[in-house]
Amino acid sequence: MASSTDKPPEDSEEGEEVSRLLGSATVRAPGVCGELAQGVIEGIHFLVTCPVDFYSRVKVDIYSDGPGVEAPQDCDKAAAAVRRTLFQLKNAKVRAKLTINNPIPRGKGMASSSADLAAAIAATGLALGEEISPYQIAQIALSIEPTDGIMIPGVALFDHRAGIIRESLGPPPPMEIVALDLGGTVDTVQFNMVDRFQRWQSVDEQTGEALRLLRRGIEEQDPELVGRGASISAEASQTVLAKPRLAEVKEFAESVGAVGVNVGHSGTIMGVLLDARERRGKSTYHKALSAFPDAESVYHFRLLGGGVQQVDA
Repeated sequence: MASSTDKPPEDSEEGEEVSRLLGSATVRAPGVCGELAQGVIEGIHFLVTCPVDFYSRVKVDIYSDGPGVEAPQDCDKAAAAVRRTLFQLKNAKVRAKLTINNPIPRGKGMASSSADLAAAIAATGLALGEEISPYQIAQIALSIEPTDGIMIPGVALFDHRAGIIRESLGPPPPMEIVALDLGGTVDTVQFNMVDRFQRWQSVDEQTGEALRLLRRGIEEQDPELVGRGASISAEASQTVLAKPRLAEVKEFAESVGAVGVNVGHSGTIMGVLLDARERRGKSTYHKALSAFPDAESVYHFRLLGGGVQQVDA
């Protein structure tokens, strides 16, 4: 919960308001390794979230001497999210100070911006003693840009254009991901401004099969089914945003006994999906470093359920 601190009045000019810390909260939100699936089903855009243990951490301090929002340079979207949250909570006259620690790279399909927004919105609420629901977080974030569904607990079927949680699929099975950044970036906002509906619809049969396998895999806690579904969606997405080296990554995945691959459908990241019970994550990570010496980055992640978490400052 938010912590409130009343400072003793400080010397000030007559009539000048003394700044008091009203509350403070720190929240972390996960990034993603692309999506487990994305496409169009029955005319509706959707994605299946793929949260991983790679976090944006945002601290919000609320002061009495507002209005205003102080944020680090190049964090205009997070600042806008705080302003809109304060407005919705009818606290627009206070001053908010943001501190953001986010190692997630931008433009890769890893939800760096979405994680900032979700954490900033949740932290603003908690600093004022209010817990903001995943749906409310999604709506505020969507008012700023198209967003991933990382604020939703578990793995979710999420309409990233309307900000609607279509279905909560449940907790993920035990899986690890060796993620490959082989270069390039995609501006997600610009990407989503282009109408690709027809392209997505042209692969709706593959998308439907991918979603069927993912539902089963999560319900039965079966990494192999999840891997098969994600691989089908990754291949289908080549029609929409081609990954020139997807075949190479699939070949590597087969060579290490992975259960499948996944991609950032509107980004450049690609993932090699592993059954965590087989404990191949660390060795696969080192093999990937050797197999892809030109990679900008190689990561070793755990697949986990989404959702924001309040943490110690």
